[in-house]
Amino acid sequence: MTANQRLVVMLYAMHPTDRAGPVIETGAKLAELVGMSPTVFSRTRRQVVEAGWLEESERLAHISYYRLSARCTGEDVVVPLRRAT
Repeated sequence: MTANQRLVVMLYAMHPTDRAGPVIETGAKLAELVGMSPTVFSRTRRQVVEAGWLEESERLAHISYYRLSARCTGEDVVVPLRRAT
């Protein structure tokens, strides 16, 4: 991951979410918080989504909201238990 990609993932990990998990904040506002231009933030977030660290959660009008993916939160690494014999 690049420095910008790590920054975007950490921003989503630390930012408040709603009950379903997405960060309810526009990309422009998030970009402003970390000092990126909206274009760079959007491009970087798309790269992070393609890498599987974030996923689109909701879409209201023309605004998409994102949340951490199961890969990022560790939910996809659960190992099923089996009875010892």
